[in-house]
Amino acid sequence: MKNELLKKIKDRSLVAGVIGLGYVGLPLAVEKARSGFKTIGFDVQKKKVDMVNAGSNYIGDVVDSDLSELVQAGMLSATTDFSLLRDIEFIAICVPTPLDVHQEPDISYVRDSAVMISKYLTKGTIVVLESTTYPGTTEELIKPILEKGSGLKCGEDFYLGFSPERVDPGNLVFKTKNTPKVVGAIGKDGAEVISAMYRAVLEGDVYTVSSPAVAEMEKILENTYRNINIGLVNELGRLCYEMGISVWEVIDAAKTKPYGFQAFYPGPGLGGHCIPLDPYYLTWKAREYGFHTTLIENSMVINDGQPEYCVERVMHILNWHKKAINGAKILMLGVAYKQDINDYRESPAIRVWKELKKVKADVEYYDPWVPEFKNMYGESGKSILELTPETVASYDLVIITTAHTNIDYDMVQKNAKVIFDTKNAMKNIKSRKNIEVL
Repeated sequence: MKNELLKKIKDRSLVAGVIGLGYVGLPLAVEKARSGFKTIGFDVQKKKVDMVNAGSNYIGDVVDSDLSELVQAGMLSATTDFSLLRDIEFIAICVPTPLDVHQEPDISYVRDSAVMISKYLTKGTIVVLESTTYPGTTEELIKPILEKGSGLKCGEDFYLGFSPERVDPGNLVFKTKNTPKVVGAIGKDGAEVISAMYRAVLEGDVYTVSSPAVAEMEKILENTYRNINIGLVNELGRLCYEMGISVWEVIDAAKTKPYGFQAFYPGPGLGGHCIPLDPYYLTWKAREYGFHTTLIENSMVINDGQPEYCVERVMHILNWHKKAINGAKILMLGVAYKQDINDYRESPAIRVWKELKKVKADVEYYDPWVPEFKNMYGESGKSILELTPETVASYDLVIITTAHTNIDYDMVQKNAKVIFDTKNAMKNIKSRKNIEVL
């Protein structure tokens, strides 16, 4: 089986599939097709499937012309018919892994995908989970489902592994194609074949580890590392404010050291699908072993509290200007979770929006990247249409919650009554008499 699959990978006769056509799945499907593998994308959302089949792109990290050309050439297609999995020899699972209302892992999408694959799994198939999850998911959850549903044996009839997605929306340098990949699989043959497939598709290095659990933990480490360090600067930022010191200047000074320091910056909280969620997967799994991840949990408490802290700062700023927050007109600049993208998953800006409304502020937002939002928690809103001097001047306070680069910050400074900049987006503005920085 191994040699046959390696041959198919080499001559590009292997048929690839991707389950979940979102921020991870669609770019991966495009790269597989661009590398010469006929690829089929699977998704339960008919709208996404129809857009792919029409060559219409909806993901920022995918080049529109690439998608259109691959579809027209017959190298890439999409479907809601999961029975076509029986024709796929390399299946990548790229479905969401959110937290539930109790802040515990919701792996229902992964489980449902495994059940669906098991119905159509054939001998000689490779299955790889890319969705971020807790260590043990591949071997403890997916493997039994696939074996029971198909009657096949892992390592003998099919290969199974985990290769964590590494997607940074809006990154102008690192995309799916050139980002290094980690692969962990059940058995040496499975690891060799899965690694060979990714090497055939990607330009980045492929690093093979000894097991899926190592790869799963590695992914958690990547993002927990960032969570902890962001928690550190958020806490330091609160202390610096009390001491009358600019945390931004402190960080700029510290990063002149050429070794032993990496700059992280404070903000209104954490956003995106990984950094705010991954530590919860680890702490949840750790409790199974009676282990408490104290440092990690403390950083999560700090970061989770940043939206409320920002609202407290807003209240103080308004108070200095003899204005109550109840009924105050506030304009938020940005609801995307990071600059220059349309992704608002787990955006801290929306948390700030929610907290401002709880204290009866009259809140609106402007975001040229997100004309409207609606998230899983029920919050929704629409951007004001235009950011003009007259519009800015009509608000009691402007709060910058996303550092988009296509905002005229000089105009905002000249016309706003007062500004609370949580991202240091206005660091180059010389006149600062009406600017407060986080």
